[in-house]
Amino acid sequence: MAIWNLGSINIDHVYRLDRLPGPGETLASTGHSLGLGGKGANQSIAAARAGAMTHHLGAIGAGDDWVIERLRHAGVCPAAIRQLDAEVTGHAIILLDARAENMIVIHPGANTALKAADIAAALTGIGPRDTLLIQNETNGQTDAARIARRAGARVIYSAAPFAVEAVRAVMEHVSILAMNEGEARQLFDAIPGDLPVEGLLITRGSKGAEYRDMKAGTTIVQEAFPVAPVDTTAAGDTFAGYVAAALDRGDGMAEALRLASAAAALKVTRPGAGDAIPQLAEVLDFLGDGGRAFAGSQPRA
Repeated sequence: MAIWNLGSINIDHVYRLDRLPGPGETLASTGHSLGLGGKGANQSIAAARAGAMTHHLGAIGAGDDWVIERLRHAGVCPAAIRQLDAEVTGHAIILLDARAENMIVIHPGANTALKAADIAAALTGIGPRDTLLIQNETNGQTDAARIARRAGARVIYSAAPFAVEAVRAVMEHVSILAMNEGEARQLFDAIPGDLPVEGLLITRGSKGAEYRDMKAGTTIVQEAFPVAPVDTTAAGDTFAGYVAAALDRGDGMAEALRLASAAAALKVTRPGAGDAIPQLAEVLDFLGDGGRAFAGSQPRA
């Protein structure tokens, strides 16, 4: 069992402000930090810190070796990350206000310069007990999803940044489609009726999350854990990575949602993106039940 994540890698420039700027407005920041981010890298770190064997597939520019070392230090296998001389590493400009709300601008760089042959070669080891994670911050999602499903693997697709045509292109190869509440509304408006996936995973911020089993016609609802937010960046990525890790270990969806909600709650109490994602032990301690929320953390009776 393993997680294979075709995902973006970004260098995050985070600027703290008292409030977010309006159109045409210039504000001075109260602080700046540099860190590792990108939806893909964040989800890989979350899955690895949740205890899953995690392989990251992606690309960066030449000269940013510290990015690979940071992923390796987080427990992620970086063997399938390409370094491209003609590209820069993807980067994000993140504006963060005093209420922990954010605005983000992304330059994709190497994230969208992956070759189909490289993706296929990186996925030669994926199998029916594995999970592929994909997002919309790289190219090659459809090719990767097709390969994974042919191998019998589960495919979890975070449809963000949201684009209807990207969803249409990959959806037939997707097991679980993950979106936030706003993205789900856009999808339902654009593609009415039943969707050809096994399940829909919808996050609702402070209102929690839900999983709709499209085969059984049932819904599992998970309430959010109340915390005082400091930085909401990467909360959704933390949630997705923890869900993938829990399912990869054989946990049920209700258990996976509870664990992931706790992990996301802990994340928003900390500044930063990938570097601020909690370890499994911290999440279990937060839940305060000795690990009973995550069956994969201890032997089954």
